[in-house]
Amino acid sequence: MKSWLTDKTVLVGTLLFSILLGVCAYNEFLLIAILPLVILLAWWGIKRLDLYIGFILLAVPFSINLQELEVTSLGLYMPTEPLLFGALILFLFRFLKGWPVDKRLFSHPISITIGCMMIWMAITTITSYDPLISLKFMTSRAWFIVSFFFFLGHIMLHKPEFRERMVMLLLFPLCIVVVYTIIRHAGYGFSKHAGHWMMKPFFKDHTSYGAVLAMMLPPAIALLSKKDRPTLTRLLIAIATGIIAIGLILSFTRAAWVSLAGVGVMFIAMRIGIKLKTLVSIGALALVVVLLNFDALMIDLQRNKQDSSDDLTQHVKSISNISSDDSNLERLNRWSCAVSLFQERPITGWGPGTYQFVYAPFQKSELKTIISTNNADGGNAHSEYLGPLAEQGVVGVLLVLVLIWWASIVGFRLWNNLENKDERNLAVSIYLGLMTYFIHGVLNNYLDTDKVSAPFWGFLALLVVLDIESRGQALPKATALPKATA
Repeated sequence: MKSWLTDKTVLVGTLLFSILLGVCAYNEFLLIAILPLVILLAWWGIKRLDLYIGFILLAVPFSINLQELEVTSLGLYMPTEPLLFGALILFLFRFLKGWPVDKRLFSHPISITIGCMMIWMAITTITSYDPLISLKFMTSRAWFIVSFFFFLGHIMLHKPEFRERMVMLLLFPLCIVVVYTIIRHAGYGFSKHAGHWMMKPFFKDHTSYGAVLAMMLPPAIALLSKKDRPTLTRLLIAIATGIIAIGLILSFTRAAWVSLAGVGVMFIAMRIGIKLKTLVSIGALALVVVLLNFDALMIDLQRNKQDSSDDLTQHVKSISNISSDDSNLERLNRWSCAVSLFQERPITGWGPGTYQFVYAPFQKSELKTIISTNNADGGNAHSEYLGPLAEQGVVGVLLVLVLIWWASIVGFRLWNNLENKDERNLAVSIYLGLMTYFIHGVLNNYLDTDKVSAPFWGFLALLVVLDIESRGQALPKATALPKATA
């Protein structure tokens, strides 16, 4: 009887929805067709958080900025950002009922650092040059952190199988985007110039595209190295790894190549047993040497006349060209503006997300290039360090450095302490994937996009989860939520 009632309810509901869909189609209101999906996602958000967040991860590589399609002036990523906003609301409701996620996540040093970053962002939003812009920026950052760090971290603590799944949910859809890009690029003979926009509308440009591919390559290799896996799965991961590598080469993204070279050296150092403090000391010494010889170094760099090129060797050489490469010169212009903005407001900065709206008057005529602009449409500071310095003052950039420090401590600790080889490989690959972005962040910044935020905060969450477990923190009964909500 109960089964019959259930079937009857489904049949009546389907009939009523079909009638409603027909009426809406007749009146050219086709958005009603997604109503069942909206209802399903709402149900997942309440009862199956793992499926809800998994769907968002799956959608991230395919998300499209409506501004890029010239549909609206609103820079909204669809379908991910409405779902991320829903996750933020869900987080607040769960917070009112108690702990929104496993309480162990809140006590980890990386989580505390992220919390301090958000608190300082809130303070600098109040003192912002334009509080409304800063509030929008802070809200966007909040839903990225809630979804990809706290919710995802909670799920991975309670469902260990979701750790590899998180990487795969990003990896395989990304491969479809890469194949799409390669096919389009082939029509233009794989030229460097065409490679700058072949990934549209899924990515804004080749630099953010290259940054994501560089982040995903180390975890893909780690997944491939796991031997205890079905043959078909290994084959699919091998194909995906190859696609990511080819896409990275054809992206012509010099910063991404440099970041991978950097983490390659770091991995070698970890393999031969060099400690983190030793690496930091070497890096600090190298920085001092560069600063002491800065003028001579600039003269040498200005002698490089090699512009970016279709030839990969020449393209690599153009990385240090600050005499004629417009991309490099404009980056120096943006950095100079960021420093000038910091000098004007060194404590609280100009406010989160405001750089592109305030930097124009600070441009120096001798640094302006043919691609310089006085409008607020030319992007940001092109640095994950100078951007916060200009927008959130000295505290903003110090918190970024603290986050890198703690991520590195955890990454090295897991490499040295984990006994399970597969877990160890996954942990170090996640750390190296993060480090590609921290290196890339010297030259660009993309944490205001879902494409980069998903792996960035997700990788940090996985490091925290593995660190919590490796230190033997037991699962508190008070925070062990029902399996359906994990």
